[in-house]
Amino acid sequence: MIKENIIEKKLRAKKILVLLKKNYPDVPELFLDYTTNAQMLCSIILSAQSTDAQINKITEKLFKKYRTVNDFASAKKSVFEKEIFSAGYYRQKTKNIILCFKKIESDFGGKVPSSMEELVSLPGVGRKTANLVLLSKGNISGIAVDTHVFRLSKRIGFSMAKNPLNAEKDLIECFDKKEWANINRLFISHGRAVCTAKKAFCSKCFLDKKKLCPKIGVHNKQC
Repeated sequence: MIKENIIEKKLRAKKILVLLKKNYPDVPELFLDYTTNAQMLCSIILSAQSTDAQINKITEKLFKKYRTVNDFASAKKSVFEKEIFSAGYYRQKTKNIILCFKKIESDFGGKVPSSMEELVSLPGVGRKTANLVLLSKGNISGIAVDTHVFRLSKRIGFSMAKNPLNAEKDLIECFDKKEWANINRLFISHGRAVCTAKKAFCSKCFLDKKKLCPKIGVHNKQC
């Protein structure tokens, strides 16, 4: 880990955020397509261990049939499994989604809840999913740490955590709360365009050129 005190790390975080915003000015809060709150929650659950592009292909047809909490809660297991088959882990996702929306109906009056505590009580919903749901509602209580954010938090030297929960804590310490909503979408954009899972293209990275990235965990042959 690069030797920095917290003040130096926060200063570097601010500089990195400026460059990320400059290079990715028009990225959405979520990369998933949906119309209703129920569809949003479903699509985020589906996106685990899959790509947003793949989930958007599935939901383009799926969401013509399923729009409301009741639609998902009433879904027939065998049918829904076939409809989301290409999402991966389709059996577990089907189980979680149906149980999730049944609980929303029984415990939350048929409305997707708006607090972290309530959201993580739902089947299939962890902190990442909850943070993304809250982000869409303008209720920012943390940073959504998906695979891209987790990877970049290590490579850029903000966290050496072994799990997303602790990585989120480290990122929260580095970035001002007013910027928490931007971290997920900007890190995802950079993780897809430059600092990919298979290879970090350091030679074309604007962070590397400004000497803001210590390249933690990136082999020299990748750069």
